[in-house]
Order: sequence, then C-alpha cells, then structure tokens
Amino acid sequence: MKIHTAVKRFYFLFLLFSFTQNHAQVIEKIYKPYIATAQLYGFGNQQQLPIYTLNSKEPIQLEFDDLEGSLKSYYYTYVLCDYNWQPANLSTFDYIKGFTQNRITNYRYSSYALTRYTHYEAILPDANSLPVKSGNYLLKIFLNGDTSNLVFTKQMLVVDANSVVSAQVVQPLAPQYFKTHQRLDLSVLLPKDMNAFSAIQQVKAVILQNNRWDNAQRDVVASFQRNNTLIYNMQNVGLFPAGKEWRWLDLRSFRLQSDRVDSAHYFKKSTDIFLKPDVDRTGQRYVYFPDYDGMYNIISYESINPHYQGDYATVNFRYAPPDAKPYFGQSLYLSAAFTEYKPDDRWKLHFNDTTGFYETSAYLKQGYYNYQYILQNDGNPSSQKTLEGDYWETENSYTILIYYKSFTDRNDQLIGISQVNSRRDRPGFSF
Repeated sequence: MKIHTAVKRFYFLFLLFSFTQNHAQVIEKIYKPYIATAQLYGFGNQQQLPIYTLNSKEPIQLEFDDLEGSLKSYYYTYVLCDYNWQPANLSTFDYIKGFTQNRITNYRYSSYALTRYTHYEAILPDANSLPVKSGNYLLKIFLNGDTSNLVFTKQMLVVDANSVVSAQVVQPLAPQYFKTHQRLDLSVLLPKDMNAFSAIQQVKAVILQNNRWDNAQRDVVASFQRNNTLIYNMQNVGLFPAGKEWRWLDLRSFRLQSDRVDSAHYFKKSTDIFLKPDVDRTGQRYVYFPDYDGMYNIISYESINPHYQGDYATVNFRYAPPDAKPYFGQSLYLSAAFTEYKPDDRWKLHFNDTTGFYETSAYLKQGYYNYQYILQNDGNPSSQKTLEGDYWETENSYTILIYYKSFTDRNDQLIGISQVNSRRDRPGFSF
C-alpha cells in the first residue's frame, strides 16, 4: 500500500531510534511506526489523566489510529506496577477479575479525510476485565493475541481513595527559586484503620506537573507526622521550574489558516503546512494566556467526529536561533505531549545553513497543540533546558499521588489523589 512520503520518513527514523534505544527503560512507548495519535484519558476529557476509581462507573477512553488503513486484531492487557513503574511481583489473576486479554472491537475507517487510516477506540475497564487492586497499571496494546507483538503502551492509574490529600502551590522562599519556581505544600490525612506508627516509612508521594511522568518527583517523604496526618513542607519538596505558558498551534482547520501558520500546500492526497519561525522566549516578559499545559486536543471545524473524520498533515516547524547561527555542542528538540516529551531523533531539529533556521516536521492530526523547545548538551541527556524562560506566575497543574505499602504487602496501593492549579490553589490568589 502507498503511504505518504512524510510517513515513510517517520518509519525510517522510528526504526533507527528503536535499534539505538532497545535497552532503555521506557514506560510509554510506540513500537509500530504506523500508529498515530494514541491517547488514553479520562472519559470525555482529552486533558485528564487516565484515572479509574475502584468499583466506580467513571471509565477511561482509549483512542488510536492505524495509518496502514487495514483492519487488524488489536488486544489489550494490564500489568500492575509499583509506584516507580516496575512490574509488581503478582500474577495477573491476583489483580484482574475476568479475562486478562481483551480484543478491541470498536473501529471506524477514516472518512472525509485525504489520509487513509483506521481509528480504534475502547472504553476501559471492560466489565469482563476489571482491576481489583489499586496502583499503577501499564496498558499494553498488542496484535493477534500475541503479547510479545507489542504495538504501544500507556500508563494509567487505579485508585482506592481512602485518604484525604490537601495541597496548595506556594512561592519558594529560597532567593535562587523565588521568581522562577513553584513549590507545593501538602498534607495527607490517613484512614483511621491504618497503622500510623510507621506511616512515614510506608507512605510515598509522587508529584506530577501537567500530567507529565518524565519530570515527576518520586520518593517524596513526609517532613513529619502529626497523629494520622503526614505533613510535607520542606523547601526542596515539590519544587518545580515554573516555565511559561506553552507555545500553541491551531490546526483545527487546514483551510482556514491560524495566526501561527505561514503557508499551506494542498495536494491530491496530502497537505503540507509551514509554520512561522519561532524564537527564543527566555528574555521575553511573562504574559498569561490559557493553554493546554503541553497537551493537545483532537478537534476539527470541518467534521462531526474528528477522531475518525479528522485529517493529517505534515507540519513543518522552524526555529530562528540568535544571529542565525547553530548552537555549539547542543541539540534542539521539540517537546510536548505529542512527542511524549522525549528528546530523540524523531523530534530533533536540524540547522539549515541556507535559511538560517532549525527545521523539522511532524505528521499531526487536526487539533489544537501545545509545544516548546528544549536544548540538550550533546552526550549529556540530563542537561536539558527550555527556550521559554521560567516565571513564578505561570499557570501549571499538579497531581499528587499517595501510595501505601505495608511491610507485608506485595504491591503499592494508590490510596489518594489530589489535583491543584497554580492560579486557583495558591494563597491569596485565584481565577
């Protein structure tokens, strides 16, 4: 079958990256290059973490596209993990009630779109396959009932909320962080039937900024305990660079070009979109505007259901470095939910000596996207920095996850979740 040139290029980069990274521990990963726009989110809200409450009727929604366009037999299963996403030492039958494998039966062939694809979706959990333990779950999608033939993986949470988590965003007191970072003060009221004697050793907190696992703070331990309440208020706990409101890209229509679009080329079976050049925002003053906190929303002006009627386009990004010169000893990457925040070759921008721009392309579905740029020192992945700047006033969302594991338990229980916002939930300030 004939595939768009941009998809072929993506295939090559995907395979190259897979060979060089096959020993790395990656939780969320796409193993097949023809999979696009894989989403797992709280039902009806594409920006919501995939959280299922035990014994509730609040489902999770799975969506993805197969760009090869044919009908395939996709299955899914769950793997229970500890708080740090290592597989739990339990049998699947210990944490799943019912079938351990399920076939995805809901699909639609694309319509009203130049791009041919098959859209698959599922509502989780199915009544015939229910998680019975709280914790972190890795959702595995695979082909033809063969669990070794992985297609992609996604992270989800199952909570049994029997603790009360209170949190607020505060401005750090340390001078070096006062204007650039945000910090969380939090407390956890444990259930009365829990043995509070050793709670500090048995309870762990994990803090996410904007639903991201790549920069999560793990192993967060309470500062002290007051009766059945754990208090977390040390200056280095829950400390995050605040960043800036994310760059945006409106692709809800390929015909009605938004402010960020420089030009578009329309072909019989494809569309190429060229964006206006971006620049370093580090020195620009802070201005608030609503964003998706790095995420994206599949939506289209020209279709009723954008999930199977939305089209794809090759979107060309351009970044103008200072003085039109490349960064010495550093590489530039796109970073966003659609890149899984991973600085790999698929999202690396390359300097064009002729134009003086860093350039790359992405194959994106109609929707509204957030993104940013990061610089990384060559050979040092831990040296990442954004080209956006950090401002204490920036709007960010935070999720606090509370895990409990007694000395006799074999898995970490997720016993509490709280979500706060830096503009709504901080002292003396709310919108």
